[in-house]
Amino acid sequence: MFAWFFAFLVGAVPFLIGCKLDIIQAFFESVSGWTTTGLTVVDVADMPHIFLFHRAFMQYCGGLGFIIMISMFVQGSQNMNLFNAEGHPDRLMPSLKKTSQTIFMIYSFFLMLGILGFYLFGMGLFDALCHTMSALSTAGFTTKAGSIGHYRSLPIQVITIILMLIGSTNFAVLLILSRGKFRRASRVSEVRFMIGLLIVFVPLVAFSLIKDMGLSFGESLINSLFGIVTTFTTTGYSIMDYAHWPPFALGLLFLLMFIGGSAGSTAGGIKLIRAYLLIRIAIENIRNRLSPVQRITKPAYYRVLSREFIDNTLIKDTVGFVACYFAVFFIGALLITLTADCTLFDAMFEFASAFGTVGISNGLTSASASVGSLVILMIGMILGRLEIFIVFIAIYSGIQTIKNKITNNNSLDYIKIINGGK
Repeated sequence: MFAWFFAFLVGAVPFLIGCKLDIIQAFFESVSGWTTTGLTVVDVADMPHIFLFHRAFMQYCGGLGFIIMISMFVQGSQNMNLFNAEGHPDRLMPSLKKTSQTIFMIYSFFLMLGILGFYLFGMGLFDALCHTMSALSTAGFTTKAGSIGHYRSLPIQVITIILMLIGSTNFAVLLILSRGKFRRASRVSEVRFMIGLLIVFVPLVAFSLIKDMGLSFGESLINSLFGIVTTFTTTGYSIMDYAHWPPFALGLLFLLMFIGGSAGSTAGGIKLIRAYLLIRIAIENIRNRLSPVQRITKPAYYRVLSREFIDNTLIKDTVGFVACYFAVFFIGALLITLTADCTLFDAMFEFASAFGTVGISNGLTSASASVGSLVILMIGMILGRLEIFIVFIAIYSGIQTIKNKITNNNSLDYIKIINGGK
C-alpha cells in the first residue's frame, strides 16, 4: 500500500509544477494514471508532450503493478503474498522473480508490436507509444481530444481492440498462447466466458445502434465491438461519443463495467472469473432446487494451470467479494449525487467507471468538478485497482499496529512509574 501511495504523490508533482492544477486535481490525475483508470480533468489538446508521456508511462507501470516491478530485482519473504494480493493468481515460473521477469517480457513484446502497428497505419511515433502503453494497461489516457476516434482509421481501431484484449487477458494465458498451446488456452473458463460475452453483447449493441441511430451494418458492428471491448477490458477509449448512444446500448455498457477483465491482467472490475463463478453458482442452485431428488455434484472450472472444484470456500469468497463490491458501489454513487448535484443514474455510471477503472465519463469528471466528487472518485479508483479487501486489510492492520504501539508505550510508562521512574 505504501508503494502505491508514494507513487500517487510522485505522479502528482509534475502536474502541480507544470500544469497549474490544484493539489486535488493533480492527485486525481496521478491516481487515475497509476490505477489505469483514464478519467481526466485536463484538456489534452493544451498539454505538452512531456506530460502526455508522463500520464501514459504511469499507466504502463500501473498495469504491471509495483510488486512485479520490485520482484524483478529484489526478492523478499512477503513478495509472493503481495503478488497474489495485487491480483495475480498464477505463478508462471518456479520463482517469483522469473515470473515477474516473464510478465515484463510479454508486456514489452506486445508494446513493441503495438507501436509498430500504429506507426505503420499512420499514427505518429509519439502518439503510437502513448496509445500502446495505455491500451496494453487497459487504461485509456489519450493524446487526442477525440481519443482513438480522432484518427478515423479502421486498422488503428482494430489494433486498439487487439491490444485491449491482450491487456485484459491473464498473463499466464498469454504465456501458453506464445508457446503455441492454443487448445489448453481455449479450455480456460475465463477465456471461454470472454468469448461468450463478445458473442452475446456485440450483436445486441449493434442492433441498437442500427435501430436507434441509423448506422449502417458495418459502422454499427465496429462501433459495437469497440465499445464492448473498451468497456469490459476497463480501458475507456472511444471512437464516437457515448453520450449519443441509445439507452439500451448504454445500459449494456453499464453492466459490462462491473464485469471487467481477467484475473491476473491489467483490467479492473469484479473480474471475469468471479462473474463466471456467480453464474455457475446460480445455475447449480437452480438445478438443485428443481431436481426431484437430492443431487450431489462437484462443479469445477478451469484455470490456466489446473482444474479447480467450486467448493464452499470458493463460493463464500466469491459471493462475499461481490457483495462488498456492490455495497461500495452504491455508497459511492449516492455520495456522488450529493457532491455533483446530478441524477442517480449519472452518478452510478460515473462511479462505476471509476470503481471499475474503466475511464468512460458522462461529463461529471472535468476541471470544474467539485473537490468532493474528485475525492470520492479517487477512493473508488484505488479500491477498484487494489481489490477492496486489500485496502481494508491494510487500513485495519495499520490501526492495529498503532493501537499496539500505544498500548506498549502505556505499559512501559506504567512500569517506569512503579519502578520509580527508572
